[in-house]
Amino acid sequence: MVNKTSLWLARHKKLIALGVILLIALFWLWRGQLYQAAEQAPKETTLSEVQEQHDSQRKDEPYYVEVTPAQAQRYQPTVQVQGQLLPARHLALRAQVNGTLTHRPTLGQTVAAQEPLITLSDEGRTARLEQAKAELALRQAEANAGVRLRRERHISETDYLGLVAAAANAKAAVADAQLALEHTQLTAPFAGQVDQLPVEEGDFVQAGETLLTLVDVSHLKLSALIGQQQVSSLTPGLPVTAVLLDGRKLEGQLNFVAQEADRQTRSFALEARLDNPQQWRVAGGSASLQIHLPEQQAYRLSPALLALTKEGRLGVYVVDEAQRMQLQPVNLLNITPDEAWVDGLPEQVQLVTRGAGFVAQGEKVNVKVMEPAS
Repeated sequence: MVNKTSLWLARHKKLIALGVILLIALFWLWRGQLYQAAEQAPKETTLSEVQEQHDSQRKDEPYYVEVTPAQAQRYQPTVQVQGQLLPARHLALRAQVNGTLTHRPTLGQTVAAQEPLITLSDEGRTARLEQAKAELALRQAEANAGVRLRRERHISETDYLGLVAAAANAKAAVADAQLALEHTQLTAPFAGQVDQLPVEEGDFVQAGETLLTLVDVSHLKLSALIGQQQVSSLTPGLPVTAVLLDGRKLEGQLNFVAQEADRQTRSFALEARLDNPQQWRVAGGSASLQIHLPEQQAYRLSPALLALTKEGRLGVYVVDEAQRMQLQPVNLLNITPDEAWVDGLPEQVQLVTRGAGFVAQGEKVNVKVMEPAS
């Protein structure tokens, strides 16, 4: 067997040598390619070249974008502020004269307008009134006689004027005595409820002392402050809704907006009048006030569709009648995580909902129309 192998190798010596040379050449070629790959990085393709290749591939066929037909809807914008609820009328009745309290209402009593509330002792005021009336009658008679005497030149002008002055003083004394007597009877200036009553029957009160507090909560006032960016759209007469902490609501209207801002807060004071037909006990608490501005036409869309123009304004992508992409500026009216309301668009538009990031403004596109979401 060995002799046959040796004989075969001897016969094919040239063929074997040629194969070895070929293997060595292939090995050196392979080593050279590895060395070149290690020493030289592959040629980089720039972003502009990729864009040029992308654009060249799209020259013949425009890019597809998805659009949704949109139409303006009726929208009522609102301005919301926090404020404090107050009674429509709140009055502390005080004593005008000294005296002993002989009658008073009960705490929490509901009273009508002009209903008697407090009675003080007379303290001789009726008698003084009668005395003042008698003095007035005398002085008036003297003044009347003085007119006749002056006409007949029996008294001087000075004496006549003295009689007139005495009559005037007597008349003023009657008025003072009458007023002092009236101040012993205090009546309700408006219908309401007795909310505070710090005195008892038999107490001696002095002029200026608080006798009771009367409140009217059939209507409420809501006082608040609003920033200078929002006040320009507010005018008295706008409808408002006050939302209480427990979710209950009171309706009313805006009745005051200050002309000048507070110099420290730069905020404007406002006041709304609210109906409270059920007499809810909410005066003194806080509430959220929604001021309803006039209705207008606006678009409701997803906040994800908003973009920024070159000028830094908010806008949305639309496809115009020539099937070209446009970034239309808009005015933001209101926004929440779920929806945005904008205006500044035509009555009907084709809103781009997908693919706007791959198309330049003014570029022609193919359109795939999608149905508006319910």
